[in-house]
Amino acid sequence: MLSETFKKLRGKDSFNDILGQDRVKKQIVSALMMNRHIILVGPPGTGKTTLAKNIAKLLPEVQVNACNFNCTPSSPACPECKKSENKTKKIKGEERFVRIQGSPDLTVEDILGDIDPVKALKFGALHVESFTPGKIFKANQGVLFFDELNRCPEKLQNALLLVLEEGKFTIGSYDVDFDANFIFIATMNPEDYSGTEKLSEVLLDRFDIINVNYPSKVSTEVEIVKGKSEKLKEVNFPEKVLRTTISFIHDLRSHKDVEKVPSVRASIGLYERAQSNAYLNNRKEVTMDDVMEAFVSVVSHRMKLKPSVRYLLSPEEFIKKEFKEFQERYSESGDYPQQ
Repeated sequence: MLSETFKKLRGKDSFNDILGQDRVKKQIVSALMMNRHIILVGPPGTGKTTLAKNIAKLLPEVQVNACNFNCTPSSPACPECKKSENKTKKIKGEERFVRIQGSPDLTVEDILGDIDPVKALKFGALHVESFTPGKIFKANQGVLFFDELNRCPEKLQNALLLVLEEGKFTIGSYDVDFDANFIFIATMNPEDYSGTEKLSEVLLDRFDIINVNYPSKVSTEVEIVKGKSEKLKEVNFPEKVLRTTISFIHDLRSHKDVEKVPSVRASIGLYERAQSNAYLNNRKEVTMDDVMEAFVSVVSHRMKLKPSVRYLLSPEEFIKKEFKEFQERYSESGDYPQQ
């Protein structure tokens, strides 16, 4: 059972790819221990995909048949393995990660599979061997990661219900049931984000929902930015300038006039662009001027002002005004929040 892997994580932080998020990590382990399906809900840039990939890395290496269904050698289930003995192969945890990107164009056939015309000519259109499995089959014995579940159409949502409820695939009109053994992790942006579909209550009832937020501490986000960003070896980024930059991002996230807040990707973008600005300005060290020169380009489209402010100030004017006030607020102490 895949759940056995997560029982061994009690008292450990094995999610090495993401800093912080201790509450989220504990809830994930708690859910997966009991074979629960989960949806990670949060705005872009909160580490949802990184968390899902880290889960796959925690899975041990296993031996499976060399088929498209990852059948276990002791109990083959697919038509190919039932017909003849198949070669086996070993797959590591990260190789057992199958990703589906949610989109309005996604079809049921993309997920479950479809008839292969070439095979249909050989075996006949109604023969099970004419069927080419989709991604959901390839996730057997591993992790099925459905990114942005609430961007897919209702018809596809309905196709997932049988799999989630009974752990079985029914292959089209064929009289074949295939037992599913995988971890199902989905992500979802908040419903007020553009391009999202409302998930049916019946589908949501099959999941546990875990909310993922931006880092609560400046120090945590500083470490994330350092670890994830590209670096110019010719340019030094002073710790105080970086902490000031991240502190200002946190200040914007809690601002009463900001409707959509800048993500961690905005912080990473500022780190990278400030370095390149310093280099182009013939400086060997980043200054706050280099950061602010990149701010509108990197941050303005990643945040949205509330209507009461949006029609009075442009994003550029708002950012300059808020940063001036931010500097004045902390100028007396000469330091910024040490969270």
